[in-house]
Amino acid sequence: MTREEIIKPENLVYGKTKVLTDNIMHYCPGCSHGVIHKIIAEVIEEMGIQDQTVGVAPVGCSVFAYNYIDVDFQEAAHGRAPALATAIKRLMPDKYVFTYQGDGDLAAIGTAETVHACNRGENIVIFFVNNGIYGMTGGQMAPTTLEGMKTATCPYGRNTDLYGFPLRISELLERVDGTCYITRQSVHKVANILKAKKAIRKAFENSMAGKGTSVIEFVSACNTGWKMNPIKANEWMEEHMFAKYPLGDIKDTEKKHYVENNINAR
Repeated sequence: MTREEIIKPENLVYGKTKVLTDNIMHYCPGCSHGVIHKIIAEVIEEMGIQDQTVGVAPVGCSVFAYNYIDVDFQEAAHGRAPALATAIKRLMPDKYVFTYQGDGDLAAIGTAETVHACNRGENIVIFFVNNGIYGMTGGQMAPTTLEGMKTATCPYGRNTDLYGFPLRISELLERVDGTCYITRQSVHKVANILKAKKAIRKAFENSMAGKGTSVIEFVSACNTGWKMNPIKANEWMEEHMFAKYPLGDIKDTEKKHYVENNINAR
């Protein structure tokens, strides 16, 4: 009997998506990027939109996303992914367009592009990986670094008197009228991965329906930058990161109660 005859599709517990390439990933063991790549690729395959999807990756740990997710990709200058994604979507409105960005790229050098793309309500999806540190360039402090958290550039811990407060970018973007869906997810457990996949699909559907900008923030671990093993990093993330960056939907204009509450708040 052939392998296909033995392993029936309905009994297959784990299968590799065709949208994910066979290239060996450069990410550190325990990094969340690989899991996020995989579920984005799975959603693209499940929706049957591989040949209709364009990704944009800028500078940072995400720079080689094109090497792993097998869709058309554009590289962007540091922080400029939303601007480039805007051009792609406006020129090719029939494409599913997404950016894949880290916290240093999106919430620091790219803050202006992020805010203004969201304010215009560009019909794109922004994937935002927040691990509270600059993972690629040596573990420096990021805008999302927690108060008291040690990094290469604040070795005694982030002092808000000197460096300001951790930037909760998703809450900031919630107030921007052009965003339609903002959610904060993680991928450290199976249940969370399943929730994240639903969010990714919803975001892609929103973009093609012309509802505005969708932002999915992934609270993630950087065990190398945090100088912990992967297990300890996930535990630290649950204990500390989630307190500042709680998981769940922040904005969903499809939900009537959100629209009513938002109007009343303003």
